[in-house]
This record gives sequence, C-alpha cells and structure tokens, in this order.
Amino acid sequence: MRLSVRMITTAAFAIFLMPAFNLFAGQAGQRSIAAQDDKATDSSVALATDPPALPPSAPMAAASMPPARPYSGRMDSDYPKVEWFMGYSYLRAVPELTEGNRMMWLNGGSTSVAFNLNRYLGLVGDFGGFNETRLLFTTGNPLAAVGPYQAVDAGTAFTFLGGPRLSFRNHERFTPFAQALFGGIRASEETACPNCAPSLPEETVFALTAGAGLDVKLRRHLAIRVIQAEYLMTNFEDTTTGEKATQNDIRLSTGLVFRFGGTPPPPPLTLACAANPDSIFPGDPVTVTATAGELDPKLNAVYSWTGSGVTGNGTTATVATGSLAPGSYTVKCGVKEGKPGKEGLKPWETADASASFTVKAFEPPTVGCTANPSTVNAGDPSTVTATGVSPQNRPLTYSYSSTAGSVSGTASTATLTTVGAAAGAIGVTCNVVDDKGQTASGSTTVTVVIPAPPPRPTVSEMCSVSFARDSRRPSRVDNEGKACLDQVALNLQSNADGKLALVGNAAGNEKGGSKLATERAVNTKAYLVSEKGIDSSRISVYTGSQDGKTVSTIFIPAGATFDAAGDTPVQ
Repeated sequence: MRLSVRMITTAAFAIFLMPAFNLFAGQAGQRSIAAQDDKATDSSVALATDPPALPPSAPMAAASMPPARPYSGRMDSDYPKVEWFMGYSYLRAVPELTEGNRMMWLNGGSTSVAFNLNRYLGLVGDFGGFNETRLLFTTGNPLAAVGPYQAVDAGTAFTFLGGPRLSFRNHERFTPFAQALFGGIRASEETACPNCAPSLPEETVFALTAGAGLDVKLRRHLAIRVIQAEYLMTNFEDTTTGEKATQNDIRLSTGLVFRFGGTPPPPPLTLACAANPDSIFPGDPVTVTATAGELDPKLNAVYSWTGSGVTGNGTTATVATGSLAPGSYTVKCGVKEGKPGKEGLKPWETADASASFTVKAFEPPTVGCTANPSTVNAGDPSTVTATGVSPQNRPLTYSYSSTAGSVSGTASTATLTTVGAAAGAIGVTCNVVDDKGQTASGSTTVTVVIPAPPPRPTVSEMCSVSFARDSRRPSRVDNEGKACLDQVALNLQSNADGKLALVGNAAGNEKGGSKLATERAVNTKAYLVSEKGIDSSRISVYTGSQDGKTVSTIFIPAGATFDAAGDTPVQ
C-alpha cells in the first residue's frame, strides 16, 4: 500500500509540473491593434439640421459600438468565485530530530477549495493525505533505544484544515496569496522497533498552518500553483514525557488550480453621448455628455467634439442655440485611448457616437395642482400649490377656484378654507396665464371628513398577587406579591388620573374564606399606601367570588368604569 501511494504521488508531481513548461515557452507577444487613420478634430464643422419644420421629437442617440478590438493587455477585472487546488505535497519536520515529533519525511497529495468573498478575501477548506517515508526519535523511552532511532514501518497522516486566505490580484497572470488554516491532523498507529511491544498510538490532534503561495494563470479557468510553502504546527504526544507537545514542520505543495465563476474579460471600448435636455426652445442651453465604457485607467483618453456652436471640454460640451431655428440637430463625439505621451501615434483605440436634440417653437404654459393635506377634518385648512411652467420662462399669473369652501391667494400657493363645508370631496382648480395670454389649468381634490369620537377607555387587569405560599400567614403580602405591587405602583404614579380596584379572593375550601379574602385585599392596599405612597382615595377594595388565594389588581383609567358585579365593596 505504501509503495502504491508513493508511486501515485510521484506521478502526480510530474504531471502537475508539465504545464509549467508551456507557461514560459514564448507565450508573450506584442499586441497588435489594427491601424486606424486619425481623423482631424474640427470643432467648427456645421451641425446637420432637418428642414426648419418642427418635428414631434428627436430620440437620443445610442452609443455606437466599434468592432471587436484585439487584446489590449488590460488586467482582468474579474476574479474566480471558487478555486479548486489538486496537487503534490511534501511534509518535513523542522528540525529533523525533535523530541516526540512523529512527522519526519512525508510525501502525499492535498486538495483545497477556496470560496472567494471578494477580489482579495476568501475562505479555504483543505484536506491532505501523506505517507511517512522515514520516522526518527531522539530518545528511546519508552522505546528503550538511544536516538536517533528509526521506526520499523511508516504510517499515514491526514490533515483537515480551514481558514481565511488573502490574495493579491494586482496582476493579470500572477496571483500571490497568504493564508492561515486551523484544524487537525490524524496519524495512524506505528510500530517503533522490531522487538518492541509498545507502538505509537493512533492520534488526532490540533494543527495549524501559516504560509504563502503563488498561482500563475494558464487560461481563464486554469492556473498552476508554482509553490505553496507553509509552517505546520502539530500537537502530538511527546514520546519521552507522555505529555502533549508542540512540533514544528513545513509543508510544500504544488499542483493545478481550477477556477470557476467570475465574469469574462471587459468588452471593447464603447462610447455613448447624451444631450440634456434633448428638447429645448431657442436660446436655451444644451449640454452634451460623453460616457466612455471600459476605459483603462493606465491609458490616456482624449475626447473630440464636432458641430456648429459646439464647445467641448473633456467629457462634456455645450451648444449655443440662440440662432437655431426649430428642428432636429446632431452633435458628434469621439474618444481615443492610448499610452500617455503618445497622442497622435498609432495604434489608438477609438469609438464614436452622436446625440440629437430638438429645438421647439414657443409653447403655452403648463400647471400642476396639488393640495397638502389632501384629506382634512371639517373646518381645517389645506394648502394648494400650483406649479406653473412657461417653456419660454415668461411671467405667470395665478388664480384659483373651488366647488365648496373658499380659496384665497394669487401667488403659486393658496389656502382652501373648509369651514361650513359638508363631508366629501372638494374640487380645486389652479389657473395660470402668461403675458401672451396663453392659459393652462390643473385640478386636484381635497376630501373633508368628520372625525369619529375617540374610543371610550376600558379597565385592564394587571398582575395577580398570590397568597398560597405561606399557609401560616395566609393574608400576608410576601416578597413576590410586593414585586407585583411595585409594578402596579409605577403604573399609578405614571398615570396620575387613573384609579385601582383590588379584588380579594379565597379558595373554596378555606375556613373563614370571606374574611381572608377581605384581609388580603386590605393588606394589599395597605402596602401600596404605606410603602409606595399611593393616595388611598385612588384605591377601591372588593371581596370577589373567584376560587383562589389571590388579589386581582384592575387599573381604571380616567373616563373608564369598573364593573363590580359579583364583587362586594369593602368599607
């Protein structure tokens, strides 16, 4: 079995290293971008315009998409969601001859799964299996030998660990990482010497690792782990003392990493231009904004604008529209991206787009009409707001009318008075007129309601004081009862206009039950008055008919009535 494990791990080690030869075998090549003729930027080229007739509207131009461009050398912005490592691992004790370290030289394999929470932080689960190829001891007790001593046979060991990993993904191809894992190690039983009865027992103990590694990307979903070097601490029993001890080891691993999830590399450079607003009147300003997609922060981006009256400054441009006749107009924008200091030299990646806006003829005003609040009690006022807009910013005059009540105000706000108005909806009209006599109206409604009377307050039963615990003093208020009454007193103190009813009860089989019920209620009141300072006039005492050694406490808020039916008042 040990020979088979060694052969398998040796073969796996050779297979895992094979992709490394492809990694450095001349895969690097200079990127080539199809040459594009630079177009001269002319900010004085006239805008294309339709005939002066007024169009209904002009849609905003979408971004023009350039053809797919060659690989630009950008760093991948994505990261794998899951990374699965499989490979060869070598474990060795440091130093070699350490008291009680049953881990000496081990070959085996390990696998781990990393779940990446973001670009840098991940959680790792790790499992390894090892075959001990040599086992030494520095002392023979209880093995009766003078060390170093080599065991007769080798055994197996398994590690199961988990913990956080910090990856440094600042390069497209190389990903160094550091991690700290915690868990356990399980070692099999081993025979110490040919003629020794004692053997090393099977042990499962705490273990931890801390170290770093380097992954090199071969393809988007495949990488080679060139090295993973870690300090390994175990806690096996010291063969000399029989006590738990700390052992120091190193673990070296290499293999393949399979990557899953993430997003594909960024798409080609894109550009979108938008005019704001996209519909204006002569003389109104227009701002055109260029939005480039997939820009590389390491490269220069140069924007260009064309059109009559267009003044561009980076990603924005303005258009003077004072001399434009009604119609539809287009502004063209462009972006070039290349290496800093190489402007005008090829190759540069480019994208173009355009945005349209419409110049409209003068229009009449518009008005919006709102009321706040829209629902009022009878007699309460409501504020009416008229939002008048003149597309040409002409002066506006406001007026109001209503179907009930009265409206007062000549500015953009007015007050609706509902005194004497019946319950129901009142229609309010907001009117506006500009200095050209063009008018507009808007309407809203205000609902008048008659408020319902407030609900009549009701009594509420609070905690119950029990007298069943002290059979020798069946009418005494004990500490648990006082705790209940303390809460009752707090409620009375915070509600100065409320009152309290105390109803004393006795068990059906109690001798002199009626008298005991009265004494219990009276003693309860006495505690509240003498100990908690409650005015005795706020407390009424009754003898009830319930079966139980209790006193019920009923809070009576102002305006409420206590129904004492079935209870006898105590004078």
